[in-house]
Amino acid sequence: MNEFMKITLILLISAMILNTSCDKKNEETPEIPPESTFKMDFSDFDKNNKSLDTINANWNHASLNVGVWNLVVTANMIIPVAAFREAFNHEGVYQDDGSWIWSYTISNHTAALHAEIDGDYVLWEMYLTESGEYADFLWYTGKSRIDGKSGTWSLNQSPTVNSDGYIDIIWNRDVTAGTADIKYTNVISGAAGNGGYISYGIDPAQSLNAFYDIYAVELNNLTEIEWNSINKNGRIKNPNHFGDSEWHCWTATLEDTTCQ
Repeated sequence: MNEFMKITLILLISAMILNTSCDKKNEETPEIPPESTFKMDFSDFDKNNKSLDTINANWNHASLNVGVWNLVVTANMIIPVAAFREAFNHEGVYQDDGSWIWSYTISNHTAALHAEIDGDYVLWEMYLTESGEYADFLWYTGKSRIDGKSGTWSLNQSPTVNSDGYIDIIWNRDVTAGTADIKYTNVISGAAGNGGYISYGIDPAQSLNAFYDIYAVELNNLTEIEWNSINKNGRIKNPNHFGDSEWHCWTATLEDTTCQ
């Protein structure tokens, strides 16, 4: 190969590399999945907003089951949820390695949300730093379809807890149909509740358009809750509590009633 051909070949290869880099850089910044794919909605069973007595036993029992997960999960997700929510107020910056980073501060934490496209998916990593406490703690990872229809998140519990996992999240959503679901599974190694889960979903085509399924692995018991998110009437099925496999209902005013 003569010198001219060598130079030409080098220039062609350089141009190809440059074009590839430019094409990558000009790709749209990955869209962060909505907060509803990360934080489950517990608001319909918040007792702080209700005035209840013994005539509301069925709704009360549903609220208690939902509230256990709400209390445990929320207490350990305050920081990662806040960091996730704040990311929507910032722009991802393209990196030379082909990834994007959202960098910002929230309270006394510095957050860095990383995203990388892998085929039809976006891979996510959230690193958090608290000055004087910990640095670049990988609080959660994720994987979402580019079309935004499904994905997963995997959370660690905290920088002070030496564990290989805390909560795994699976989510799906169909914007056109208005349907969505999200499931939290306890993956704490060695914990009595490992494998237990709560799943929440909504389907506007159903009269009882929202549901929770709550599985207590240590009791081998599934609690099913269905309700109307507008009218608030609903029902619950819990074999361990009621001693049967029947539905137990409540009205729009949350009073016990016979199921129809």
